[in-house]
Amino acid sequence: MSTISAPLADSSIMLRRNFKHTARTPVTIFNAALMPVMMMLIFVYVFGNAFNVGDKYINYATPGMILLAISYGLSSTAVAVNSDMTKGIINRFKVMDVSRGAVLTGHVVATVLTIAISTSAVIGVAFALGFRSPATLLHWVGAFAIIAATAFATAWLTVALGMAAKTPESAGLTTVPMIMLPFVSSAIVPAEQMGQGVRQFAQYQPYTPIIEALRGFLTGHPSGGYTAAALAWCAGIALVGYLWSRATFNKRA
Repeated sequence: MSTISAPLADSSIMLRRNFKHTARTPVTIFNAALMPVMMMLIFVYVFGNAFNVGDKYINYATPGMILLAISYGLSSTAVAVNSDMTKGIINRFKVMDVSRGAVLTGHVVATVLTIAISTSAVIGVAFALGFRSPATLLHWVGAFAIIAATAFATAWLTVALGMAAKTPESAGLTTVPMIMLPFVSSAIVPAEQMGQGVRQFAQYQPYTPIIEALRGFLTGHPSGGYTAAALAWCAGIALVGYLWSRATFNKRA
């Protein structure tokens, strides 16, 4: 087998393995798909009328709910990666001469595909609740590109966090800040309506430009500034996650 096809074959095997584990863990499916939908129902029907966003609240909230869908599925990835490290699975793969990159890539691709399912569920429910978008096909392509870039970046960072944690239990807790960030961003309400201090944090944390870039594409008025900032954040997070995970893998495996 060639030096190119071998890692690809190993990655596909790791991907199938991770999907089998996901299918056998109902909690993972719940966190990834059902929990974001429940949060959308709560914010739209319970809190929606309390916010002044200048539009139907479902139209405003949908981009933020998509980011919640991305965040809620990350803890299971961190736990799975850490379990592989602490239970000696990685060392068994090394004996079997499995490509090192395939082990990490399998987790990343599985996470991205799981996020694709959860975000599709959120978008479908949003349309059922009255979400309407004037976006053209090209705008939707841009929106999906932002979602894919965010999923890829957060997946690599989650893999790194999972590998750095000491136990599977602590690995799950490492993703809590990533889950909480959308709540302190422009996902729920505009950042300018927040109090002093919180407003500045919301404006300069990574999720806000990602949400605003996604919101621009979905409303048919993409912002070049927010899009560039979102892609820059995604590239930086992905690079840090990749380098960190590879360094930890080489050190601990």
